[in-house]
Amino acid sequence: MICSSPSSETFFNSTDADVILRSDDARPTDFRVHRCILSAGSPFFQTMFSLPQPKSAAEECVPILDVAEPSAVLDPLLRFLYPVPDPKVPSLDELVFLMDAAAKYDMTAVIDRLRALLVSSSFLETAPVRVFAIASRFELEAEAKLASRHTLGVHVLDTPLCDDLRHISAFSYHRLLELHRRRGDAACEALVAPEELRCMQCNGSQHNTFARPKWWGVFVTRAGEELRRRPTTDVIFSLKFLMECAHASGCARCAGSILESFVFLDALKAKIDALPSTI
Repeated sequence: MICSSPSSETFFNSTDADVILRSDDARPTDFRVHRCILSAGSPFFQTMFSLPQPKSAAEECVPILDVAEPSAVLDPLLRFLYPVPDPKVPSLDELVFLMDAAAKYDMTAVIDRLRALLVSSSFLETAPVRVFAIASRFELEAEAKLASRHTLGVHVLDTPLCDDLRHISAFSYHRLLELHRRRGDAACEALVAPEELRCMQCNGSQHNTFARPKWWGVFVTRAGEELRRRPTTDVIFSLKFLMECAHASGCARCAGSILESFVFLDALKAKIDALPSTI
């Protein structure tokens, strides 16, 4: 440790600071902070400060610790640690850097708040596969399970390749793919129509009395393809999807048959929704 140079303009510029953290930037930023707060929030710093320290040449000098984090990471990390409002973390890129630093310094309280941010609705809705990868990387099982449920609405192999996948095991990624495969197969097996499913035109002749309506055959084929890509009911029970099946059947009365089958379709949707949905 050496004596401090003048601190840069920063929120952490307290005159009663007893240690300085110097960022790893082209133009380093000095964060004037307090040992008691660092020790309370980080066993890493608690242990460091408990070790004998060499005496400074000038007692009035505040000791400096050079850290590996840039100011863009160190500033929000310290704000999470200090009793001040939490900073905003607008992107998963920033969140990963913060989680990495918080894990390095064993800041468990900070990690808990970052875990909550990781599974916030904004990240889960826009990048569920990436959230899953980050949770798996940091061995956050609860968050990985939650993220895996949100990935059901996307085709995993069609999502953009993210660098976070480099940091997870093949086992973790396989678990996600296996969830999609198992749920897709089970959902397809659930596509069984009751005997009373009818269409006035498709079943109008004596030769077709016990046949399934044409729309149902189209629905099973198209729904099966969709479920194997995205094993969720969001698409296949939408009115748009059902009406497309009716139109593709070539039967003028199939649309009416679909509307009359809403009780059956609602029950079928609930059955698929009840299938296991997490790793």
